[in-house]
Amino acid sequence: MTGMNTDKSGSTAARGSGVVVVTGAGTGIGRATARAFAAGGARVVAVGRRAEPLRETAAGHGPITPLTADITAEGEPDRIVRAVLAAHGRLDVLVNNAGIVRGGALGTLTPEAITAQLATNLVAPALLSQAALPALERSGGVIVNVSTSVGQRAWPGNAVYAATKTALELLTRSWAVELAPRGIRVVAVAPGAIDTPIGEHQGLTPERRAAVREWQLAHTPLRRIGRPEEVAWAITGLAAPGASFITGVVLPVDGGAVVA
Repeated sequence: MTGMNTDKSGSTAARGSGVVVVTGAGTGIGRATARAFAAGGARVVAVGRRAEPLRETAAGHGPITPLTADITAEGEPDRIVRAVLAAHGRLDVLVNNAGIVRGGALGTLTPEAITAQLATNLVAPALLSQAALPALERSGGVIVNVSTSVGQRAWPGNAVYAATKTALELLTRSWAVELAPRGIRVVAVAPGAIDTPIGEHQGLTPERRAAVREWQLAHTPLRRIGRPEEVAWAITGLAAPGASFITGVVLPVDGGAVVA
């Protein structure tokens, strides 16, 4: 990466004059990330499947524009990028945050559960990143992928989800090398146990969600559940000017779970 490209990587968004796209922005980490970038003055496009949660993300939180889209649908990555450029003329940071969990041990998996997780957690980030490349190259931009720290060890019953996120980490490292000559940085965060509605979205009963939380706490040295805002801090930090010499890294935000 040249000195000129390093200097501009992620700088405008972090300084409040850039444009950020956050997928899965209707709840949890995506919502917190969209609001964190907007609080810093960036213009944020909040992408998600459902309009109402996106409106809640944007309400009272500065320059956030909701964009309802299914990132797994054919042609949607290109449509999202076109909409962003039509509205704002540039793109500085792409946060690939959207993800779904469809639990199941080997022997119980359905083709639908496997393909849905692959489509949302892996294929869609790849195609959206690809669609955004020309705009990110012009701005010296940043791609931030959201993985999971649990994917770095065994996760019985959720192995397909963990595998998609582990694959996303390999894409992060590979893209960092591929895109460095084009002045684009690629980084990732790997959250651990975070207080989000992912269990509800997965369809778990309250009793099952409580059991999952108990397991997570037992495997988290800090002995608490993280907040979405703590992950958002890491995402905005990796996109900031001070991180302009950081690329290819996967940063755990997990209360020490990955080293326990």
